Amino acid sequence: MRRYVLALFLSGSAVCYGSEAPADPTPANTGDSATAPAPATDASTGRPSMTVPPQTETERALLERIEKLEKRLADLESGRGAASAAAPAPATVAPPIAAPHLASLAPPSGAAFASMLPNPVQLAPTPTQQATVSNEQPAAPAEPEPFGFADFTWLNGNSRETDFPLQGKYFTGEVYADGNFTYSMNHPQDHTLVGSSEIGREGEFQVEQFGIGGDFHMDNVHARLLTQFGVNSTLIPRNDASPGRGQFQLQDAFRYVSEAYGGYHFNVGQYGLNVDYGIFMSYIGLFSYYQYENWAYQPSYVSSNTPWFFQGLRTQYFPSDKLKLELWIINGWQSYGVFDNLPGIGTQLTWRPNGNIDVISNNYYLGKDTLNNPGRKRMHTDDSIQVKYYQDPLAFLDMAAFSLTFDAGCEYGGGVKCSGGNAATPSQYFLGFMAYNRVWFANNLMAVTLGGGYIDNPGRYLVLLPAINGATAISGTPYFTQNPGDQFKAWDWSFTLDYMPSQWGTIRAEFNRRFANTPYFAGAGGITPPGGNQGAPGSIVPGFTPDLVKSESRFTLGLLVRI
Repeated sequence: MRRYVLALFLSGSAVCYGSEAPADPTPANTGDSATAPAPATDASTGRPSMTVPPQTETERALLERIEKLEKRLADLESGRGAASAAAPAPATVAPPIAAPHLASLAPPSGAAFASMLPNPVQLAPTPTQQATVSNEQPAAPAEPEPFGFADFTWLNGNSRETDFPLQGKYFTGEVYADGNFTYSMNHPQDHTLVGSSEIGREGEFQVEQFGIGGDFHMDNVHARLLTQFGVNSTLIPRNDASPGRGQFQLQDAFRYVSEAYGGYHFNVGQYGLNVDYGIFMSYIGLFSYYQYENWAYQPSYVSSNTPWFFQGLRTQYFPSDKLKLELWIINGWQSYGVFDNLPGIGTQLTWRPNGNIDVISNNYYLGKDTLNNPGRKRMHTDDSIQVKYYQDPLAFLDMAAFSLTFDAGCEYGGGVKCSGGNAATPSQYFLGFMAYNRVWFANNLMAVTLGGGYIDNPGRYLVLLPAINGATAISGTPYFTQNPGDQFKAWDWSFTLDYMPSQWGTIRAEFNRRFANTPYFAGAGGITPPGGNQGAPGSIVPGFTPDLVKSESRFTLGLLVRI
């Protein structure tokens, strides 16, 4: 390669210098009388021989630059490896290059010199050059996430999704479907169940809930919307008495919305602070509103009878990746509106010291949640612990975990007290617990859950009102009163078998056995008057008596899908 360049360059120089020679070989008359000597001739050609004149400063500069270029080319060739050394470029006679005028023969730049080369050879970059080209900044590490240090998809009330097919840059879509066929061994003739906020009818195929929506996210701004259609759009709003105060039928305005909120993430501390406003799933009760996330279809009373939604303001702060603190300012206890002039205040603490333990403490204070009784206040605590006590992915039994939940609360003022009551001012409180144990097997393809619980609720203020003759929380019904001093105790147990062929789908079979100390569940005669509801909701219908019994056994087959 060096020989090629030198030949090329010297060839061009020779042409250049030859072009400046005088046309007449006889030197011009300088005034000397002596005659110039004849030039020497070449014996082989008979032509005048060429005498190399002394180098000018321009020529020396060119030669120095050639030497520098030669050294640079040598360095480049040394980096090409053995392949280049084994196959050197063949020597080629350089074609003549048009010579510039000598006056413009300044040392050429590297770019100018390269442009003079015919068909230049592309040299492979040296390792140093390759390192320079590929020396890009490494990708920034992923933002830390609270509770991101372990897999918590095993938790009761938590999604087990790990992949999100509808995830996008600004919007992550979500589709939720919950359908079931439930069979009650009491065979109510009106196909209506009592005492559940998860299942409304029996002996029929029903779409319990269908929701579509998702999460919007742009920089620090986020929002979530999920609709609800199906039985839940009437089953859940009927338990809220707050629309009985004021106008605009809040039950109708929000019945097709399960979640609708927006918020902002403030970069406070390592994990930030979230402030959101809207309609949320309730933070009270271990079980999720979405059955897909739960270990059982029908939760025990301490979850089924506590709120499923709130409307108001929520703040979330994460002091560490193992701790979450929440403050809630809400309209009331599972309410779209405010019962009086005082909102409810709530707090939540979630602590996960490792991937096997989950501790939750939910609390509610100051709520005035009794329609037309502004002097009565409510407080409640709901506390749970979940422990994964076994895991062996290589064994047939993959994993085992249990959950334990304890609830306590009371109402005071407005004619009742938390404890030590009497006939004039009865005690009005809520005590209950539930416990579940779940075992996964066959590589998490299947799972079985056994659990149950108990409640004691004098005054029945958290008992789900039977929908006798269309009764709601606003109307009440004389067929099942909720007066101070009215006793209610209930207990239940359930067995659940889940088949989970996909992280987005579950087929669930469940048996429930439920009891109460007073007639409460729908019997064979049902709770609907002949010919349908009559008169005002919940009112007495002459000649009609609802068939309420103290126990119920039922089977449920459900299909749960979440994408």
